[in-house]
Amino acid sequence: MTGRTGRAVVLEEFGAPLVLREFPVPPAPAGGMVVGGLHGGVCGTDLHLQQGHLPIPVPLVLGHEGYGTVLELGAGADRDALGAPLAVGDAVMWASSIACGTCPPCRLHREPTLCENRRTYGVNRAVTDDGGTALSGSWADHIVLRPGTTVVKAAPGVSATAAMALACAGPTVVHALYERRPVRLGETVIVQGSGPVGLAAAAFAQLAGAARVVIVGGPANRLAAAAAAGIGDVHLDIVGAPDPEAVLREARAAAGPDGADLVVECAGVPAAVAQGLTLARRGGSYLVVGQYTDAGDTLVNPHQIVHRQLDVIGSWAFTGAHLVEYVRLLPALAARFDLASLVTTYPLERHADALAEVSAGTVMKAVLAS
Repeated sequence: MTGRTGRAVVLEEFGAPLVLREFPVPPAPAGGMVVGGLHGGVCGTDLHLQQGHLPIPVPLVLGHEGYGTVLELGAGADRDALGAPLAVGDAVMWASSIACGTCPPCRLHREPTLCENRRTYGVNRAVTDDGGTALSGSWADHIVLRPGTTVVKAAPGVSATAAMALACAGPTVVHALYERRPVRLGETVIVQGSGPVGLAAAAFAQLAGAARVVIVGGPANRLAAAAAAGIGDVHLDIVGAPDPEAVLREARAAAGPDGADLVVECAGVPAAVAQGLTLARRGGSYLVVGQYTDAGDTLVNPHQIVHRQLDVIGSWAFTGAHLVEYVRLLPALAARFDLASLVTTYPLERHADALAEVSAGTVMKAVLAS
């Protein structure tokens, strides 16, 4: 890799336009690798990072979800997370975070998603980190993956575009729906939110055997994209509705006479939580996934929790194991749902357009491709 350079999209100042910069590509570190030909997903969290809503270091190469081709392997990096041999030219995906393995959540509570010292590509690996290595985000044409990164060979027969449709949302929902509160056969499920996380929750619920999945979200173009991809059974627009309460009543009726067995919040809007508590049947469950960023407080009527005797559960992020499970499930997901139709690709030079269109909700999933 000596003498090679790579381009990357850099957040230099909160609220300011991002900058496309050039950096030297270092050799692969021992236990790590250099990956190129990247597809870097644009996540809602990236909007919050750019606006300074989370305490992160700058300058920073953005992009915490990615897909690419191995260009160089460091010493000892010869197998993926499942033990399969790795070679130059293999297509791979990787987990965004590396847990420390020594803090109480990692070592005692068996909850590495709650690691107190997580190092996350595209989030808290500044350009000056680790001896100045800059290429630590997927909004680039090269990324240097460090020792300890969970890397898995890409799913055979699934295109990069399809794999990137739910690249962050998919593992997030694997953690939520397979560990925190699984979907049970024959249950009715209401999903609040029609972005990538909401669509991942709906798709996984369908794969898990839900009898009916109702998506309550918006804007209308996102619901239409979900329906066209085969995700969800009922699609209700609460964003553009003149009477949101009427939409909530329709959602409850669509799930069953008393509401849903499971309601999954994926909207990321605090006000959705109070609404969601009223959508579950008595004795049902409410799973909160979408409040990843602190968007503020909201009024909640606790009587709804007690009267309905709800199990209210939170789910935070994902680990490498959840990314591996997402990749293993991708062939089944891609066979049932038109994942590629959810993705709009942009060259690195159009990163500003990608961010703007994600913010406006005019695309479902934006991916920067080098």
